Amino acid sequence: MNNNRVLILLIDSLGIGYAKDADKFGDVGADTFAHIVDRCGKKTADNDKRNGILKLPNLAKKGLYQAALASRGKSITDYSPKTTGIDAAYGYAIEQSKGKDTPSGHWEITGSPVLFDWHYFTPKDTNSCFPGDFINAFIEKTGLTQGLFDAGHASGTEVINRLGDEHRQTLKPIIYTSADSVLQIAAHEESFGLERLYEICKVARTLLDDMKLNIGRVIARPFIGNKNGNYTRTGNRHDYSVSPPTKTLLDHIKEENGEVISIGKIADIYANQGITKQVKATGIAELFETSLNEFSKAPAGSLVFTNFVDFDSEYGHRRDTAGYANALEYFDNRLPELDHIIKDNDMIIITADHGCDPTWQGSDHTREHIPFLYWGKQIKPGYIGARKTFADIGQTIADFLEIKPLKYGESSLNERFENDKITREKTNV
Repeated sequence: MNNNRVLILLIDSLGIGYAKDADKFGDVGADTFAHIVDRCGKKTADNDKRNGILKLPNLAKKGLYQAALASRGKSITDYSPKTTGIDAAYGYAIEQSKGKDTPSGHWEITGSPVLFDWHYFTPKDTNSCFPGDFINAFIEKTGLTQGLFDAGHASGTEVINRLGDEHRQTLKPIIYTSADSVLQIAAHEESFGLERLYEICKVARTLLDDMKLNIGRVIARPFIGNKNGNYTRTGNRHDYSVSPPTKTLLDHIKEENGEVISIGKIADIYANQGITKQVKATGIAELFETSLNEFSKAPAGSLVFTNFVDFDSEYGHRRDTAGYANALEYFDNRLPELDHIIKDNDMIIITADHGCDPTWQGSDHTREHIPFLYWGKQIKPGYIGARKTFADIGQTIADFLEIKPLKYGESSLNERFENDKITREKTNV
């Protein structure tokens, strides 16, 4: 391992065009970035919360628009930001994993694609979609003698405001799922208790594993408020994920005595595997500030990895196009701050994990390509093409840090080094 450092800023759900296999997911035509741009340019009810066209000058300089154009194969209507002077390497990546969920996207980025089928809770004739033997065992193991509310497939924000009052009166937790391979448990932080919620989520995780139900995540969804209609989820969400199917880039860095610094929910997504330091932060502003602080003091050989979950959870799933646009502009406005902390041996990456088109039907993720933008003082800007797997991102990082190559992916560095005298020897171990 060398003295280089890497920062990943993952804009959760910023897809840039539907994938060729989108028909398998019902997502042909989905395009998170382009549809936000298009909606911002029109007079709609959404735009009561913002002012006009989407303005992302700093992301444009990093090649976001050009990457989206290449991914879509056509320009975005009425959108032509200034794209001269691009100062980053840019392209897009195509997912090989079988799902369009958060773990699949993140794991593939770090070299561990999900090549198996997740188990999903499918709707039945009744509202319930959870196996009876799981429900019975869950109630018994947790001591929930009062029972629970089985909401089946549901929107988390809707279900807490429909069942919140009854939940607080009875202390029955609310369980529900979505189109992802996930079991979510909602409970009031004060009435039910945050630690109690975490405890029963751990029980659910163990039961699902023991029953060999291949469910990707159990998510604790705490909320606050005092009556139906004003309950809101808090930042104390916690994900209980299965471990990645193979070793990831994070494991390789840790094994080489490098630091892997998780900001936000990264550690949860990887079930803490390969993480050396976990830093909690919630909200886009706090996540960005924490990323700057941690990267500025990170030692040589470090990876700082941040997930900006709000783009997905607060705007994508809630189909809030204006909110998504405003959040992108805030993120864009803060990018120049990275120039004050970047060192000669640093690489900064902007990417995503899937799409969640806020103009699309339903409230689920969308099967899309993701941007792959990276820059640093050593790196030449330019187009890196269509990457055949998200794992090219992880392989590029492994190459940059000069550590053991990953099992999947191909590095995009090639001639992207500004200093021709720099030599990089791959170690095939």
